[in-house]
Amino acid sequence: MGQFDFDVAVIGGGSAGYATARTVAAAGKRTAVIEGGQALGGLCILRGCMPTKALLHAADVRFQAKRSGIWGIEPGEIGFDFAKVMQRRADMVEEFASYRRGQLQDGRFELIRGLAKFRDPHTLEIDNGQAITAGQFMISTGSRVADLPLAALAKQGCMTSDDALELKSLPKSIIVLGGGAVALEFAQFFARFDVEVTVLQRSAHILRDFDDDACTEVEAAFRDEGIAVHTGCSLKDARAEGADKVIVYEQAGETCEVRAEAVFHGLGRSPNTASLALENAGVEIERGRIVSNAQMQTSASHIFAGGDCTGPHEIVHLAVQQGEVAGHNMLHADSPQSMDYRLLTSVVFTDPQAAVVGLTEKAAKEQGIPYLTASYPFNDHGKSIIMEAMHGFVKLLCDPKSGEILGGACVGPMGGELIHEIVTAMAKRMTVGELAVMPHYHPTLAEIWTYPADDLAEVVAG
Repeated sequence: MGQFDFDVAVIGGGSAGYATARTVAAAGKRTAVIEGGQALGGLCILRGCMPTKALLHAADVRFQAKRSGIWGIEPGEIGFDFAKVMQRRADMVEEFASYRRGQLQDGRFELIRGLAKFRDPHTLEIDNGQAITAGQFMISTGSRVADLPLAALAKQGCMTSDDALELKSLPKSIIVLGGGAVALEFAQFFARFDVEVTVLQRSAHILRDFDDDACTEVEAAFRDEGIAVHTGCSLKDARAEGADKVIVYEQAGETCEVRAEAVFHGLGRSPNTASLALENAGVEIERGRIVSNAQMQTSASHIFAGGDCTGPHEIVHLAVQQGEVAGHNMLHADSPQSMDYRLLTSVVFTDPQAAVVGLTEKAAKEQGIPYLTASYPFNDHGKSIIMEAMHGFVKLLCDPKSGEILGGACVGPMGGELIHEIVTAMAKRMTVGELAVMPHYHPTLAEIWTYPADDLAEVVAG
């Protein structure tokens, strides 16, 4: 490997890139991390998971306080200081980011600041004037906010999630475009801080990766809170009227209009690959996304990719896993590891939270996988009734013959936490019968899983 400046060059120091760099550097490889962002840390820490969850928690505390009359508590007026809400977010992000900066700068690898592109399969040109060579590469350049689907929208100006995290004051009203996790989490955040919110979603339901029963529960909860949710909308035009922005859309064959002070762009993210000159390295892309196999190898066998720039799922813990798999495979080409998405978990941090692991009914039907399913609602469960958390349910899918748990969904209080019981069960390939007899403390939210497990165990045994 002596002919190259580095054994491994990692492009992008976020979750996937850092995991690869850590893995190969620990094995003694000469490693460089090239980071083109203004700040170190990656999307999750700087502009993704951590800041958004900090804001959602603040919104939740205010929401619970405002409705605390349910439990006989008289809080009076629950005001808020938006500057303090945002300051706490900034302080928390700085704490997480400073830790990651320390990790990237502790001398295990060389950190190079700048944007990189390939000159040839083994050479990177960096916009600071440097050029470096490496034997192997990891591309983990993440994603950016996707382009807007209408030129008229771009002209009116839309708020992105990045912009929302830096707001100094709140608009009075906002139209949220999109029905995925980012769009919905921000929609509820705004609503709980007294902004009038309208959600416009293209498909028939929000959260299209979830089963319809999950989507309708979240939609119902949003409408209960006064958020207008319109599905099956196709965007047609946008214009300004005075201080307002007007969005024209078509729904069920009719042309409709909605106006608000601001528009939030929650229509997804695109892989950050355009500036890499991947064609010079022989790396194939598909609609901007780097094509990689289960070993995280691209079409050029010495170049690996992980995280949002390759997918197939933009989830932090998977990006870390992909980074570790890529690192392992760089070191041990003779005994490669593969990514396994059997335990794929998704969580949306709305209230109620929506979480799913393994198979959905939708996916099982598409793939022709036979299954049995049972569910149980939170509005008939002791602990959630005490909490006045009445929206949602848990659901299990199992193999009709063996009873092995194939998937689970939870829409309801602490859904993101509760789903981990099913992740654990599926990791150990438990059956519904084994889950049903596992002791659960009463009264807890977690014991709700035993009801669908019991129902299914009877059918399987019968």
